[in-house]
Amino acid sequence: MKKFLLLPAALMLSGALAAPKISAQSIIVNPAQPDLGVKVWTDKNPDGTKVPDYKVGEKIVLNVSTTQDAYVYLFNVDGSGKVDQLLPNRFASGANFVKANTVKSFPAAGDAFTFDISGPAGLNKVLALASKTELDLGDLSKFASQQDQLATVNAKGQQQLAQALSIVVNPIPQNSWVSDTAFYNVVTQQQAQTGNVFVGTNVPGAVVYLNGQRLGDANQTFSAVRPGSYPLRVSAPGFRDYTTTITVRANATTNVNVEFSVVTTPAPPVSNTAPVNIRSSINGALIFVDGRQVGTIQNGGLDLNLTRGGHEIVLIAPGYNTFVNTYNVTQGGTITITPKR
Repeated sequence: MKKFLLLPAALMLSGALAAPKISAQSIIVNPAQPDLGVKVWTDKNPDGTKVPDYKVGEKIVLNVSTTQDAYVYLFNVDGSGKVDQLLPNRFASGANFVKANTVKSFPAAGDAFTFDISGPAGLNKVLALASKTELDLGDLSKFASQQDQLATVNAKGQQQLAQALSIVVNPIPQNSWVSDTAFYNVVTQQQAQTGNVFVGTNVPGAVVYLNGQRLGDANQTFSAVRPGSYPLRVSAPGFRDYTTTITVRANATTNVNVEFSVVTTPAPPVSNTAPVNIRSSINGALIFVDGRQVGTIQNGGLDLNLTRGGHEIVLIAPGYNTFVNTYNVTQGGTITITPKR
């Protein structure tokens, strides 16, 4: 694990080269609806509506709050897959018990260090896991010595972190823990320049997709878009999609105006998913798809709808070797998993 470097009033974080993403993906998802809520955000994005940029050398503050008294565990995953446990820690404000409806910050006001961004560039993910009971992270992270302020995490990447934490929370009731994920980009000075995209349409309910990612409803300006050429698609109910390629320039706004023509017979929707039944004799085994926990084996199986294409399937069960394999989903079918002890 690459260590945080404690300099005079400075804590450095390294990112790694990764393609920025416009929409977020959760790291770990509770299959039940908990009665506990948690929110994590950066100081540049308190409402969670965008992925903010932090230039190398900038200071960042990560914040978390809960709706009930809870123990909060805070992790940072950079683009190279390096995981750092930020909370709990051994700094003055490093206790992780958070009172309901209060804000816990890293670093906290008055701490004798700052959290400074260092290169190279990349997308970072911040996971906050809140639990009504204190969790045992002994198999996931440890303080290597009495002098270490931050614990060393033995998981690498989003998938391993999700799998390890899912095992940690598995013994406790599902309604007593919850997680949230925030994202931010680490950018160099050269990458800090961004542009805007305005998309206007003549019909309500149109949705804009840039480079395959959903930006939001049309008839608005989308800011902080990196310069470059991107495929753009505008979709509206009852109309054929509009597609084009646009060029975004730094410190400029690219305008796209879409005039939809009436379609008397809307094109039938094409399903991009297929039903998949995962079979295993190990009831209670945890199933992950592309790094996300999607459920457990019950009565010998688990029914899913997966998008067509390649997916990594992982099965984890106590007493068995972890099963990992990649499947190409083209149509509905059954996947049988028989892990070894």
